[in-house]
Amino acid sequence: LRWSPWGRPGVKALVAAGVFVTTLWNLRLFLNPSKGSGENSKHREPLVILVWEWPSKQVPSVSRDVCRELYGITGCQLTTERQLLHQADVVVFFHSRLQPGRDRLPKERLPGQNWVWVSLESPSNTRALAEWNQTFNWVMTYRQDSDIFIPYGKLVPNQSATMNIPAKTNLVSWVISNYHRTQKRAEVYKNLSRYLHVNIYGKANNKPLCKDCLLPTISKSKFYLAFENSIHRDYITEKLWRNSLLAGTVPVVLGPPRANYEQFVPADSFIHVNDFGSLEELATFLKTMNSSRYQQFFAWQRRFSVKLYTDWRERICTICMAYPHLPHGRLYPDLQSWFNS
Repeated sequence: LRWSPWGRPGVKALVAAGVFVTTLWNLRLFLNPSKGSGENSKHREPLVILVWEWPSKQVPSVSRDVCRELYGITGCQLTTERQLLHQADVVVFFHSRLQPGRDRLPKERLPGQNWVWVSLESPSNTRALAEWNQTFNWVMTYRQDSDIFIPYGKLVPNQSATMNIPAKTNLVSWVISNYHRTQKRAEVYKNLSRYLHVNIYGKANNKPLCKDCLLPTISKSKFYLAFENSIHRDYITEKLWRNSLLAGTVPVVLGPPRANYEQFVPADSFIHVNDFGSLEELATFLKTMNSSRYQQFFAWQRRFSVKLYTDWRERICTICMAYPHLPHGRLYPDLQSWFNS
């Protein structure tokens, strides 16, 4: 008999059988990859995002594959049908629709299901947060440190290499709907108006502008007062993106510090109120600016264009893009402390 390194013949047979079984198992996984782990199988299915209550009275259609058709985001199914709660991977809650008392929330949360708290308002205009401790897994706000970051707008690269500055007929304009004398912006406007004239539009001045009138009216001004209603980190709204940059006017901003704005737009694209020792100095700067200096504020147009976020469907679809990278199973213990930080 030939010597066998395996020792007894029975051992060799057992090893051969083991190799055969392992090969069959691997072949099974190769031919049926979806039969692998439940997590991998789940990942290959469309992610179901349930919006518990839409933020506006008019609910847009989400019945089709809107994320793919409108925004090129695949594998994402939006729904507002609450009966699909048990199929939802993510449930979205808008703070503006949350009511005191938890009777408006689902009675249970499925294992592995994540709940998202959504708000575009600043902390100064957000109430009753303390009630929602240990409720939400993720936050979705204008703050850059949110789990899902949803800015009011952004600059996107373009190849036009041109500048488009609309014809100007006046110096400064401001659109204001909710004017409260206690706000910082009201105080700054009151003092600034001592040194220059400001064309004011909006409900606060009984000069509302229709949707299609807004940009053409503002574009006639050299400068626009992009004054936020409250001062908070990253709280940079459509007053900058739409009313200023998109309209083709130079924003004079009142909001978070200049360094915060420069995380969003070039340093030479705006004027910050805090750049000046007094509002009289600011007024003089605006009134005496020559044409070549003024045009420098539009240099950003050679490299970028403005993208506005106006459709909540687009914002919600971005959850699917962020989903693989988000922490699972975590709850925000103190939502109010996080938002006010």
